[in-house]
Amino acid sequence: MQGITKLLTISLMTAALTGCWLDDDDDPAPVPTPTPEQPAPEPADAFVRITHAVADAPGVNILAGNSILAGLENVDYQVSSPWITVDEGSYDIQVDARLPGDNLAAVIGPVSLTFTADKSYDILAVGKVETIEPLVIENDVTDVSAGNARVQVVHGAADAPAVDIYVTAPDDDLSSAQALATLAFKQYTAQMEVSAGDYRIRITPAGSLDVVFDSGTVTLPDGLDAMVTATDNVGAGSAPVSLLLSTPEGSSLIWDANAGAHLRVVHGVADAPAVDILLNNATTPAAPTLDALAFKQDSGYLPVAAGDYLVDVLADADNSLVVIDDAELMPAQGMIYTVIAHNQLADIALGVLADTPRSLATAAKVRIVHASPTAGDVDIYVTQDDDISDDAPAFSAVPFSSPDLATTGYVELAEGSYYVTVTGAGSKDAAIGPLMLEFTAGQVFTAIALDGDGGGLPPQVILLDDSQP
Repeated sequence: MQGITKLLTISLMTAALTGCWLDDDDDPAPVPTPTPEQPAPEPADAFVRITHAVADAPGVNILAGNSILAGLENVDYQVSSPWITVDEGSYDIQVDARLPGDNLAAVIGPVSLTFTADKSYDILAVGKVETIEPLVIENDVTDVSAGNARVQVVHGAADAPAVDIYVTAPDDDLSSAQALATLAFKQYTAQMEVSAGDYRIRITPAGSLDVVFDSGTVTLPDGLDAMVTATDNVGAGSAPVSLLLSTPEGSSLIWDANAGAHLRVVHGVADAPAVDILLNNATTPAAPTLDALAFKQDSGYLPVAAGDYLVDVLADADNSLVVIDDAELMPAQGMIYTVIAHNQLADIALGVLADTPRSLATAAKVRIVHASPTAGDVDIYVTQDDDISDDAPAFSAVPFSSPDLATTGYVELAEGSYYVTVTGAGSKDAAIGPLMLEFTAGQVFTAIALDGDGGGLPPQVILLDDSQP
């Protein structure tokens, strides 16, 4: 409308000037061509960041209008995007959950949001799948003062009650400290600047000094501009939350300082006797010793301190017989692992798998591991019935490899009954199965293909419950 008005004004002024200089005897003077209108100014920038903070939700796609926003497809839990620059204006924002079978379901929106120039907007998906909603936090875009770091704290953990949050020097006694804030779910602080340096973040139930999360020493560097969100913990340790640190470039997790790691050991060597397993030659107090672990047995998840370990595998009947000597293992803070002793006894090895046992409200999760050295390359079928004659394999030509075992990764399946069949690559002759398995949403399993008892064919499968770390 503004452009039309300006053009009309120019035309009227031209006509008026022409009328003043003409008389009846003069030839009409040519009408000057109006000067082209100057282009409208470019829209100013706003900044948007998206965070997935719904613990039981699958990966999500983020849309603006009908298009994926800034490549944000299959965004996982406890992940924030970098800052996304957008023109100021109104946008329809939608969050689609990715469901089994490549299906999508809108879980948020479309919600009409207006973004203003020189403002930043954090959009967090919070709650549970059944109650998911957007939490929008708006701030002015300003520089962080020299020598300072800036943080904003958000309570985004749906399972956690109201909490007191303390940010202190690393060695400060909590009993004499003042809480930075008391926050209930979906509440947040203003942006706050503090001197760059070392700090310690501790969280207690509101009104209590019982620490349920302790970051240990964290460094807030000069110029840091971050949002810190308390999210439901789905990693190792007993802390109810872990902290998601969101910066302009992306995000990372701050684990509870006492989280350690969880470790599960599986005996998968068919021709090996029962074994004892030592960490650091059993000299580390927190390192467990596993006694008489037999073929197809597992230890269950065991808590260990994060750090570097040496693993020894000894024959249970005679500890002087060492079948694996000082294999290196480096569990990281907050992580969960399955360690599989596999191959044949003469070539025994340890395969280390990172587990993600987070339960989903929308699907079961199943991971298949090929740990049968005799079976060779295999095809894996996951079907609705026990007849695979007209089906293509879900996974083709999966090799046996060692020490890095081949896996399918976690596959999300809709609730229901399935048949798992394993054949030699290119064959329809079942080597394993068909096995009928019943899955319900929220379950997480690892299926491991092993040699037959004593070694050789036919192979067999053991099923481990990953949802109990």
